[in-house]
Amino acid sequence: MPEINRWGQTVNDPVPDWQGARVLERGVLEGHFCRLEPLDADRHAGDLFAAYALGDDSDWTWLASCQPASVADTAAWVEGKVKDRGLVPFAVIDRQSGQAVGLVSYMAIEQQLGSVEIGHVTWSRKMKNTPLGTESVWLLLKYGFERGYRRLEWKCDSMNIASRRAAQRLGFSWEGRLRQKLVRKGRNRDSDMLSIINSEWPDRDAALRGWLAAENFDRDGRQIKRLEAFRQA
Repeated sequence: MPEINRWGQTVNDPVPDWQGARVLERGVLEGHFCRLEPLDADRHAGDLFAAYALGDDSDWTWLASCQPASVADTAAWVEGKVKDRGLVPFAVIDRQSGQAVGLVSYMAIEQQLGSVEIGHVTWSRKMKNTPLGTESVWLLLKYGFERGYRRLEWKCDSMNIASRRAAQRLGFSWEGRLRQKLVRKGRNRDSDMLSIINSEWPDRDAALRGWLAAENFDRDGRQIKRLEAFRQA
């Protein structure tokens, strides 16, 4: 609770014994539908190129990158993320096929402040209408909060309504818009900021676990209850 200091000023909640969060390792995160494993150009470029080839340039409108034109282009793009020490990048592996079908990263990592962003979200159409995207983000949220982070962020182009709605469905709260945050592909980008903080995580976690449970999917892999139903319960 906020309190009054000795000068009569209202100050915010104390955070006893805060010493920062722990390092986010480039390791494997196991789920039921997918596995997140450290991104690797040799292992994942071929799968990712094939998965992204199922779509078109419209899948890349809001991203900094453009759709890779070859396996070699995909490998170079992946290698750039692997070598970026400011990222902790993962390939999304479909456990059913064993293939990489997307990638995602931790970025903007502020270990001493306890803040980290989930970004570089590049799903392929192989993930469409599957629980893979939801479980991928849940695995990253779970690991981030386990490592002591107090805040996990999601940013998206203000014009990317689908991304903002996806984040809100997952339990991220919209915080505001950073106007003229950057220039992307020759156009202005205003960035929408969303987050989940550690005090909210138990409720968000329970809802996501409930939705991801095997009994919430029929024999054809279709959801029985929407995620919102678990949040309201």
